Amino acid sequence: MSAREQPCTHEPGVQPDRKPAERTVAIATSPNPRRPCAFQLLRYVPDPVRNEFVHIGVILREAPDLVQTPAPSLPGAQPLVRFTRDWRRVRCLDPQADTALLEAMEDDLCRRLGEPGLMRLLDESLSLGVQMTEPRALLAESLPAALDELMKLYVDPPPRERLPRLSGRAAIQSRMRAEFERAGVWDLLRKRIAAADYTRPGDPLRIDLGYRPNGVIRMFHAVGLEPGLEAAKALAFSAAGLRAGVERVEMAALELTAIIEPAARLGATDDEPERLALYRFGVETMEEHQIRVLTTSDLGRVADAARRELRA
Repeated sequence: MSAREQPCTHEPGVQPDRKPAERTVAIATSPNPRRPCAFQLLRYVPDPVRNEFVHIGVILREAPDLVQTPAPSLPGAQPLVRFTRDWRRVRCLDPQADTALLEAMEDDLCRRLGEPGLMRLLDESLSLGVQMTEPRALLAESLPAALDELMKLYVDPPPRERLPRLSGRAAIQSRMRAEFERAGVWDLLRKRIAAADYTRPGDPLRIDLGYRPNGVIRMFHAVGLEPGLEAAKALAFSAAGLRAGVERVEMAALELTAIIEPAARLGATDDEPERLALYRFGVETMEEHQIRVLTTSDLGRVADAARRELRA
């Protein structure tokens, strides 16, 4: 661990002349007795007028002035200061933020934290757009452990669970393109085929992909079965008219294929009977209207067949 990753410790200095806030935060890490402490948050405020800020650090100290009866000092009872190690939120708020200077400020605080009157000086003259909040009281068993918890609560919130960038129809379409490009036939396919060319004016449906090998026209359409079955029902409703129109206009048979996600990927399993029933209903509805239903797992085979048929 580098020197910058260690919390800074110094002998206690003179406390500020303001009273800590009445609200007390209790941070318990073991059955040991807890002692009164105080913490202040450091905020990066690039524009004082707009008053938008990001918490970037914590200063934590024991606060014996909160109790009348003296008590032994806590383990690691020297004042502590720590800044964030992840400046992405600061850069999001202010792309021009000088994070190197902010890191230097942490180093300076580490060196001067025990100086007499430092807390009052910081409150009056913090620069670089950094402000310090009013002291807040807490009960803690260990200052280092309490500092870790405060950083998690106020400065470095847990990362959000990463969600797929694409989902539903968009994810299926992306897979379709990837497989047809791999097969070298993407540029040979028709895209966004207007159903109105084969049904009647005003039909909003556009089929994703298609090509014509020999006397048949193959069309492929991504159908998301979550959050509902509207897309499956809409394609089923349009299938007969589209098929008749292709036969009339192109003098060819239509093979219409719906591409869906595998059931397991959507959580449609025996453990989720309602979701599984909906999934099966969507598939069966399309199949009843002579729509071939394949999953994204079949796309490699479909793309390879297109390559052979188009002699790409």
